[in-house]
Amino acid sequence: MNNTAADIVLTALSDHKQVALFSDSASGFGISDAYRVTRCLRSAFEARGESITGRKIGFTNRDMWDEYGVRAPIWGYCTNRTTFELADTPTQSVSNFAEPRIEPEIIFGLGAAPHPEMNEEELIGCIEWLSLGYEVVQSIFPGWKFAAADTIAANALHGALLIGKRHEVATRRDAWLSELSTFKTELYCDGEPSETGGGEVVLGSPLLALRHLVQLLAGDLQNPPLGAGELVSTGTLTLAMPARAGQTWTTKVQGIPLEEIELRFEA
Repeated sequence: MNNTAADIVLTALSDHKQVALFSDSASGFGISDAYRVTRCLRSAFEARGESITGRKIGFTNRDMWDEYGVRAPIWGYCTNRTTFELADTPTQSVSNFAEPRIEPEIIFGLGAAPHPEMNEEELIGCIEWLSLGYEVVQSIFPGWKFAAADTIAANALHGALLIGKRHEVATRRDAWLSELSTFKTELYCDGEPSETGGGEVVLGSPLLALRHLVQLLAGDLQNPPLGAGELVSTGTLTLAMPARAGQTWTTKVQGIPLEEIELRFEA
């Protein structure tokens, strides 16, 4: 089932098509099965020439759990084919995704490998840079209806990661540590207010979301832990919003020195 599911996911992602739920299988399909698919997906990505740039964490915003029927964060891989600098790629095509949605996120660049026993002060010492960026997420399952295991098998719904200006962490480590849990976020669509949020909705802080991933991977016998040089997108700062051609999305933050970012969608 694992290799078969991985093949289905790869084809769906490549063709921007939607498929039936794996969790509807008569033989059953759970979280452990799904992370075996994740392992197969990494092998498939690398076999076709992609390199792993890092991980994305999904469903760190508890406000989304009831809506999507999940009860814990998930993760998937980002590759060099899905990772972009926002300054160089200010536009995305909705035709490249299945039911795309936009998420403003804090992205970390790891300078050292984190360990599950680290506290927040030690963990932020592993982060070389951080940025405000966007993840475009998608659902290869119609109508964004699925079980948690389905989302994991679908590479955690990852579509594209767009990294904003990178800021060095070491020079103001204590300030970042405080601000990450308290800053506020405003998301606009075509200049009109859409959603609000902030660092606190991401499991209390994007840094705590990173710690959750580190601890989750420590118990994962199928997939490797985080390493130096990887990036981690920590989860949406607001509710994920449907993205349509012709829209321009803008994110502004207060309480943390990160620049306003903008992303436009075309057909």
